[in-house]
Amino acid sequence: MVGSPETRLVVLRGNSASGKSAAAAEIRHRFGRGLALVGQDNLRRVVLRERDRPDGINIGLIDSVARYALDAGYHVIVEGILYTSHYGAMLQRLCADHRGPTHCYYLHVPFAETLRRHETKPEATAYGEAEMRQWYRERDLLPDGIETVIGPDSTLAQTAHRILHETGLAGLPALDR
Repeated sequence: MVGSPETRLVVLRGNSASGKSAAAAEIRHRFGRGLALVGQDNLRRVVLRERDRPDGINIGLIDSVARYALDAGYHVIVEGILYTSHYGAMLQRLCADHRGPTHCYYLHVPFAETLRRHETKPEATAYGEAEMRQWYRERDLLPDGIETVIGPDSTLAQTAHRILHETGLAGLPALDR
């Protein structure tokens, strides 16, 4: 078992340019200290400089960092594309092992909208439509209906507000750390 009955675990998944990272950052900003942001891109790309593959070392690292933060009393957002085929088993174990409330969200954005959003990002010239089409998975949901799907009409502010309130984070004090 991991965490405590008081810690919150939030899993936030979706395709590239679906708004995951922005939503996670906004939730953390609104909450304050005591909310760990475990970002797939940071651990996989920056820390390990690893390609995304089913047996990647980053899968265990994401799991370990989330568990460590939960055991230390932090609330945790695990955020990333996190393909079900690669990360699903780890995410299901993490959710099952967490002692406190656990909430999983999938930001569903149609492919055409992900392309439009990608064009507004600083890394827009680093990769394009061909790569994004290769990465895109239509509604790559975890089994057993454990994810709440948030559609493309939800603004960043609405998504952050919804997750903060549905998870109970909105009513909790930030930690003094």
